[in-house]
Amino acid sequence: MNKRVVVTGMGVAAPNAHGLENFKQALREGRSGIRFIPQLEELKFGCQIAGVPENFDEIRKRYFDREKLLSINDNIGYASVSAVDAWRDAGFELPDGDDDTVDWDTGVIAGSGIGGMDTIALSVVPMINEGRVRRLGSRVVEQVMNSGTSARIGGLIGAGNKVTSNSSACSTGNEAVIDALWRIREGLAKRMIAGGSEGASPYIWGGFDAMRVIARKFNDNPAAGSRPMSATACGFVPGSGGAMLVLEELETALARGARIYAEIAGGYVNSGGQRMGGSMTAPNPEGVRRCIRGAVADAGIRPSDVDAVNGHLTATYADPYEVQSWAAALERTPETFPYINATKSLVGHCLGAAGAVECVASVLQVYEGFLHPSLNCEDVHPDIAAFAPKIPQACLEFPDLKYLAKAGFGFGDVNSCIIFKKWEGK
Repeated sequence: MNKRVVVTGMGVAAPNAHGLENFKQALREGRSGIRFIPQLEELKFGCQIAGVPENFDEIRKRYFDREKLLSINDNIGYASVSAVDAWRDAGFELPDGDDDTVDWDTGVIAGSGIGGMDTIALSVVPMINEGRVRRLGSRVVEQVMNSGTSARIGGLIGAGNKVTSNSSACSTGNEAVIDALWRIREGLAKRMIAGGSEGASPYIWGGFDAMRVIARKFNDNPAAGSRPMSATACGFVPGSGGAMLVLEELETALARGARIYAEIAGGYVNSGGQRMGGSMTAPNPEGVRRCIRGAVADAGIRPSDVDAVNGHLTATYADPYEVQSWAAALERTPETFPYINATKSLVGHCLGAAGAVECVASVLQVYEGFLHPSLNCEDVHPDIAAFAPKIPQACLEFPDLKYLAKAGFGFGDVNSCIIFKKWEGK
């Protein structure tokens, strides 16, 4: 019999807040973390706004000594700070550096979409091109290898179970949570730290600017730039940050008296095969619908049980198609459609961190019984105008919120969906 899995700890470093309490308040207020980035103007980007966690250099200095900071770039830093916060939030303490104990029951799945591109661009490439290979130092490999995030977190907590990093573009954070869910369900681990991160760098965002898929019309009004489901959406706003969740076997959580934020009732991952309208950059609508239905079936609920959706919703042409896919998959009309909101309207698209940041937002909404507003969609796209009443424009208190579906759809036509359930003590 599958083990039941619950969320007992969370940590987040988002563009609009660091820390759970601050992040929850930012969600409730509809506070944007999107700002003008002077460096992007200097580099002649079309899009000169982004979502970047504020004052992060100072934040990470409160967590790590000088020795550790030498090998922690932004990507690993966002992940590591979030993991430490999540671990402590779950009721655990970090082991001392000289503690030789290995926690064989705990693992880590911490992914990123692009990873240490800033380290590669600013250190590796110029120093090698200048013939200064030996000056790179011994810490560069762990900053640029994709598994640097999970390796760092695993070492911080002494994890002895599976420690790995996944990468599935914008679906990365969601898939890390789902992979962790499955591992605990199968009895292979008692708890897992799972999530995603992405650094803040023009070297990560440049390709998207060249593709003209990121917002170029709101450089003088950054908070208005991320416009999911809006008729005037003009592309996503790039973002960065990190978030981690502690997933735990229900029996273990109950035995130690842990606070339970939510149960993860189900999850599903698939691909549209880049067929039937799907491509490297566009999802196959049938793949999306199958993914949503798969998650609902895995949760053992009916489509009509879903109370709210935290969509992928990037502020691109794909938003209306996504809403229509939700309606088809959940067999709901505009009148019976669940509420739907877009966390990206507040923080931008955090790429490999997006799913994880939005999972934390989703769990907080289920736990606290509210839905945060979706910014900048007063002019709902005409193709989904009938769904407008189901898009919160202001914070909506929703104490009866029981099931929330969180989706992630990524480059390569990959899909993921998670069903979070309110914990009711049984």
